[in-house]
Amino acid sequence: MTTTAVAHPNIALVKYWGKADADLALPATGSVSMGLDVFPTTTSVTLQSGQEARDAFVLNGRVVDDGPLTRVERFLDLVRQLAGSDARASVESTNTVPTGAGLASSASGFAALATAAAAAYGLDLSERDLSRLARRGSGSATRSIPGGVSVWHAGDDQGSFAETIPAPPMAMVVVTINSGPKEIGSREAMRRTIATSPFYPAWVTSTTTTVTDMLDACAAGDFTRVGELTESNALRMHATIEGSFPPIRYLTARSVAVFDAVAELRASGLEAYATADAGPNVVVLTKPEDRGAVASALGHLGDVIESGTGPAARVVRSEGTGSQPVQKETAE
Repeated sequence: MTTTAVAHPNIALVKYWGKADADLALPATGSVSMGLDVFPTTTSVTLQSGQEARDAFVLNGRVVDDGPLTRVERFLDLVRQLAGSDARASVESTNTVPTGAGLASSASGFAALATAAAAAYGLDLSERDLSRLARRGSGSATRSIPGGVSVWHAGDDQGSFAETIPAPPMAMVVVTINSGPKEIGSREAMRRTIATSPFYPAWVTSTTTTVTDMLDACAAGDFTRVGELTESNALRMHATIEGSFPPIRYLTARSVAVFDAVAELRASGLEAYATADAGPNVVVLTKPEDRGAVASALGHLGDVIESGTGPAARVVRSEGTGSQPVQKETAE
């Protein structure tokens, strides 16, 4: 039985930064994101038979036998527990997102894995429960399940999932400053921020308020307010991270130059707002009709890719005869 799924990354308008429960991947605050329609991850899960079978992971054509394989195995164990199965699996993934560069490669990766693995093991999960399952692999993967503009709810295991929300038409322009992996990964940076940044408690309280404000702005179709909140929240997150000890600085001089250029575009009448996840690359939020002009204006600062609003994670192919889907109400 082989099942193939596709998922896309998402860029947070209100950031997820910090866990309330690391074991369950529960966020300290809610967050809001927009899914991209570029950088898809395609993942196939093939169930293996025989007592000698072992889990295997191939990423972008390379056999992985170190830390990432362990992370995949742990996630598959959750799926096996739900399905009541002990079958091992071979996972083959093609990830077009630059890995570890702060462009949500783990979001699309684990959303695709969750979608493919759940189907391969015969589970029939609702979108809400599939989002909850993806959360256990990578927090931001929670938001790549529903697609579109979505809110990830904070809360307990049952209540922490993502769902699509109404929002004004939006587009993004990704400005890639550095596509290589960052020196300090997001998990370690989150841990250090929580442990050492004196700004972290204020980040939690202010972000909780910002989520409410963002939901109101999206419901009202107020693009300007959405953009203002997006840029402000990104800068607050980076300030909080930089307050860690030893300090962590993801934004480079070129990153700041993009923020400055975006401010100049607004001053000239072209509405655009900059944001950046945990990395040097900058993503610019704009209106769909303006994304070409924004991309042209920023092309000298890095490689630019335009994106519309992305789709939900989905199964695209299923081959072989596996067990019939089993309806599950929860993904624990």
